[in-house]
Amino acid sequence: MLSNSSIFVLLSLAADVCASWSGNLNFGSPSHIHPALGIALPKVVKRNAPDHYDPAQLNFTHGVASGDPLADSVILWTRASPTMDDDPSNITVTEDVPLYSHETKQYVLGSKSPICVDWKVAKDDKLRKIATKGQAYTSSDIDYTIKVNARGLEPFTTYYYQFNVCHSNITSPIGRTKTAPGENDDVSQVNLAVFSCSNFPFGYFNTIGNSARRDMVDYVVHLGDYIYEYANGDYGDGTDIGRIAQPDKTLFTLYDYRRRLATYRTDLDMLLSHQKFAWIPTWDDHEVADNTWMAGEADLQNTEDSFNENGGISVDQRKMNAVRAYFEWMPIRQVEMDDNLRIWRTFKLGKLVDLIMLDTRQYERSVTDLYFNTHYISEIKEDAGRSLMGARQEGWFYDELTKSHDRGATWRIIGSQIVFSQIDESFADGVRAAQPFNLDAWNGYESNRNRTLEHLYRGNISNNIMIAGDSHVNWVSDLTWLGNPLSDSVPYNEVTGAGSLGAEFAGTAISSPTPYGGPNAPISHFNGVAEWLVKHNPELQWQESYYRGYFEMYFTPQWCNASFFGAPMIKYRNPYEIPLANFSVKAGENRLQRPVGKGKVEDGAIKVDGDVHKGIVTGSNMTNDTSVPGGRWFVGHFYNNME
Repeated sequence: MLSNSSIFVLLSLAADVCASWSGNLNFGSPSHIHPALGIALPKVVKRNAPDHYDPAQLNFTHGVASGDPLADSVILWTRASPTMDDDPSNITVTEDVPLYSHETKQYVLGSKSPICVDWKVAKDDKLRKIATKGQAYTSSDIDYTIKVNARGLEPFTTYYYQFNVCHSNITSPIGRTKTAPGENDDVSQVNLAVFSCSNFPFGYFNTIGNSARRDMVDYVVHLGDYIYEYANGDYGDGTDIGRIAQPDKTLFTLYDYRRRLATYRTDLDMLLSHQKFAWIPTWDDHEVADNTWMAGEADLQNTEDSFNENGGISVDQRKMNAVRAYFEWMPIRQVEMDDNLRIWRTFKLGKLVDLIMLDTRQYERSVTDLYFNTHYISEIKEDAGRSLMGARQEGWFYDELTKSHDRGATWRIIGSQIVFSQIDESFADGVRAAQPFNLDAWNGYESNRNRTLEHLYRGNISNNIMIAGDSHVNWVSDLTWLGNPLSDSVPYNEVTGAGSLGAEFAGTAISSPTPYGGPNAPISHFNGVAEWLVKHNPELQWQESYYRGYFEMYFTPQWCNASFFGAPMIKYRNPYEIPLANFSVKAGENRLQRPVGKGKVEDGAIKVDGDVHKGIVTGSNMTNDTSVPGGRWFVGHFYNNME
């Protein structure tokens, strides 16, 4: 018979094991109020043999990452696996599992050997001043990924963290992260880097590495299209540069999406950024498929013909596979919600900034432009019943704007995947377009845009900064309501910016191509496109489409400053970047500071006093080598940004 002390020891060991399994958030449901939708941990623990992998068989295969910072915690991520490949089973998303579940009875018969990982967080890069630590298990159920919530941290503080395989000296790289300020803290400055549209076969993610090497920001925001779902050659051919995304096929299954995410995490600059910064990501459409909406995609519809032509899979099943893989691989916090698809959330960065991250793609979005229905979408784009985000998210969005204003936050940043401003592209490429507006953006949902603008106007909500990606082009606009029907509103004046509610900064792609010309088109062609667009769109103040790049935003209680950067070459890895333009918004003035961009940019076209011909385009090719501490400047001789 066991003694009382022996029973106590056994119970303590059992509690430690259960705590380690539950410490990995990837075993849980994305919904805190639907715990049954997570993996059944008692079954996982029961089916696992007591023998663990030999640590010598294990590696941290894809670096480390952190994200979704709060004032007292941050998400930490890694992958500890016996193989670089991903788990091939698709059984967790088959049969009668609830939507976006992480468990089926068949799948719990999988891995028989758990992997134990310790983690620690410290205030110093030598990991001597430990702030918190813990232990977690992983297995094939979640593709050997590990995601933990490091709690008990101090606000707006830089930390360093590391994982190691239990009872071994197998360690991950040391990561750096930063918590958010307390929501009522007075903060003097918050800096963000904003990225979108990373396409593996089109080129290297040099822009992400440039920002990491310059090291000027607190957090990284990724507005989506973190991956693309195409086979090599369908949208980008990486054969010549050794960048063929795996698996080399159109993505449909859970394994497909896991493997593609893993491929993107082999880019050295992507790894560097994840290792150095806490990320705040959201998805766009290509995390699932092109031009997604609530019940379909551009290349897959809920019809029998589409089902037969596209891999024998339904729209809902494909989305379920993609969403599961995304939550496994991204350092994203599981939002407390009443459904598993929700990714929209707010980050309160002191009293200075509220960052409101939307989902304008995957949630309850009304039908979008699917290429074969463009005329139909044009006819219904003003219908009041159309929404980019569904009634629940839309109501939440307006409430968040009001609460942010009422709590006295200085700035409101709205993370929208797609361009908000009403951009007319009729002759952008020199030929009259059959459809002058991008109906897959807010232009296709005019009532939703008008409801947003009316809420801002009626609530007297100021200091609003829209940020967007998706278009693979740089746009900077006053945030305004053209043709505002409210009788008490100030008409918009493109010369002074009067009548605006803030500004929109929309960035180009990390590597996805420009829509306005091929890779061999001269820079003069793109500047001609920019000139037409800026001239014929009153709110648009600067446009540029030649460079792949990103932008950074620097917030103080007095100013929002935005700097745009371009990569001169992406066909091989290099640390070079060209500053393109700088813009400012003064708190309380709700418009771009005049003269916009001080009247001078590196490339594209810019207005001065409402006249595009008064703006100066320098074309200096002044290039910074970001691999040199403090930078090294030289005049580059780059003729094609895709070479």
